[in-house]
Amino acid sequence: MTDDQIPRADVLLRGGPIRTMGETAPEARALAAVDGTIVAVDDEAEALRDEHTHVIELDGRAAIPGINDAHLHAAWLGARWPRLFFGEGADSQHDGPLARTEDDRRRALLKAWNLLAELGITSYTEPGIGPGEDDGETGCFGSDMLETYLQLHREREQKSRVTLLRLFGTLDGTSDLEDVLAGIHSPVPATDERWLQIPGVKIFGDGIPPMRTAWLRTPYVDGSSGAPLPQGPSGPAEALCAMIRAAHARGLQVAVHATGDRTIDALTTAIERAGGAPENRPHCAVHADLALGDLPARMRDAGIAAAIQPVIARETRTWAATTLGAGRAKDAWPLARLLEAGTVTTITSDAPITTPDWRIALDAGAEMIGDEIPDARSRLLDCVTRAPAIQDGAADWKGSLEVGKVLDVCVLDDDPVASRKAFTDLTVEMTITDGRVVFDRATRRSVPASRT
Repeated sequence: MTDDQIPRADVLLRGGPIRTMGETAPEARALAAVDGTIVAVDDEAEALRDEHTHVIELDGRAAIPGINDAHLHAAWLGARWPRLFFGEGADSQHDGPLARTEDDRRRALLKAWNLLAELGITSYTEPGIGPGEDDGETGCFGSDMLETYLQLHREREQKSRVTLLRLFGTLDGTSDLEDVLAGIHSPVPATDERWLQIPGVKIFGDGIPPMRTAWLRTPYVDGSSGAPLPQGPSGPAEALCAMIRAAHARGLQVAVHATGDRTIDALTTAIERAGGAPENRPHCAVHADLALGDLPARMRDAGIAAAIQPVIARETRTWAATTLGAGRAKDAWPLARLLEAGTVTTITSDAPITTPDWRIALDAGAEMIGDEIPDARSRLLDCVTRAPAIQDGAADWKGSLEVGKVLDVCVLDDDPVASRKAFTDLTVEMTITDGRVVFDRATRRSVPASRT
């Protein structure tokens, strides 16, 4: 290669420990990027610097891949913030309309993206936007919100990469088989998939254990067992399985709100019988509260990821014990079992149910796994970086800081792996998305979006 063929770095990140979360080289000293993509590491990266390179000095601070929250309701979060349902700022009051107008919807998303940038979050999954919620009370989940997403995407206003799942039933409620089948076959809007991908559908399979609405194999303390939420001419169980089969056959990612073990089993069985999920994009059991017994291994083999919320577990386990019984409630939210089985596992917030602050979620996850998992801090970080990229079907271009992947970075004041600090004691100093600084604590402000 001649000198004029050697790419000169647009951005050089250097001067502190870089946890790449890569499988072959977990640490680096420097990264060089061209057009937002990493092209060289360490000495080779330093050699690509010239007078035009934007050098980002870590000054001893640590860099990790940008955080990817694989289950976060950004539109609802932005419209509701700072009110949450659990944790600091908790407010479980009835919402009513939150996003009545296009200005409301734009303001909600822009507010969410600024908040996420301040937390080092560069990607998230918006799990359920579509016509099933066109009559929803908040205005945060219907077709109008999808159109606002698309408009801001076209205007290049995003600070976060978004995976958006379409919703053809009601949020936390029922769905009709005919409506879902029609939705599955409806066209998907064209987008730049590295910024807004719409790969699949969200299906609400059941409710939650504390409310005795999760669908169980073994009954609750009161003798009830819950039931599936989907509706169809052959009954709810068959409607749920028919929706899963149809979406899978269409080549769509299937994300099922599945908390009860019987719902998780129905999802897993349907995908097993269909030959497993595509190798490049897992399906997903959202919440997976009672993925017990053989379910983690079966999910792994069928290509089904689990999206776990440790903060919800911490906040509701005592409540769940009154409906499940103390023994089953103690075993619920089996983060350690899923990790041990090798199931693709993400740690998520479900914001605004809980805080979008991933550091709080990782500390809650550390409490859940205790001493059961070797290299626990690295494994927990994997659940908010590399594993979500796998769930998104995007592990070939994001989720770790390696050559060929995007320069999405969360800069912390200390090394999150080597440090003995609680994750919540780490400070997010800077967020870089696609090689562009979108938050810098030193300036005490978010940086306006201006991606090219």
